[in-house]
Amino acid sequence: MDPANENKPLASAGKCPICGKPGTMEYKPFCSKRCADVDLNRWLSGTYAIPAVDDPEDRDDATEESQ
Repeated sequence: MDPANENKPLASAGKCPICGKPGTMEYKPFCSKRCADVDLNRWLSGTYAIPAVDDPEDRDDATEESQ
């Protein structure tokens, strides 16, 4: 292995998903602690929640079981 390449990351960190700046290895995939904290806040506050959609078939099964 080439000693000059020992400290280089295997892959680039890519773009920060919050602000679009180049990411850093320290906060991968984010560019800074601030962007990492913004993302964490979005998860904790429910911004990233996936809306639930009831399947009509499931509703019919639940109604039949309760009778």
